[in-house]
Amino acid sequence: MSLVPSLLGGRRSNVFDPFSLDAWDPFEGLFTPSSARDMAAFTNARVDWKETPEAHVFKADLPGLKKEEVKVEVEDKNILQISGERSKENEEKNDKWHRVERASGTFMRRFKLPENAKMEEVKATMENGVLTVTVPKAPEKKPEVKSIDISG
Repeated sequence: MSLVPSLLGGRRSNVFDPFSLDAWDPFEGLFTPSSARDMAAFTNARVDWKETPEAHVFKADLPGLKKEEVKVEVEDKNILQISGERSKENEEKNDKWHRVERASGTFMRRFKLPENAKMEEVKATMENGVLTVTVPKAPEKKPEVKSIDISG
């Protein structure tokens, strides 16, 4: 028994199935196409950026992605760009989806690094869905102090 007709958003609910009872949103999909919603959800890949005395370290949560699906690039000598794409799962005709919450699509994050970043020595590793990018820092130049003899 359907509570909400499929022509009103394609969502079906069943009074006897406690897992299918979602609140119906009459505005869902009205202002944003579904592909844009998918991309927006995945575009916001979570990235932590910390600075240590030796380097800038970025950690990005990218669950389910392989390292071949992720790109780390340096642009304009001080822009670090992390991008990638998660493909949509193939849908079979016989499949019945109850919920689709995992985002698919492309993502891109860009970070402008300070002048002390050694962009030619960037290293990236990926382990358990976490991308770690390490950008070493140039040693801080101490101001040269020259002692002047006082005559007199």
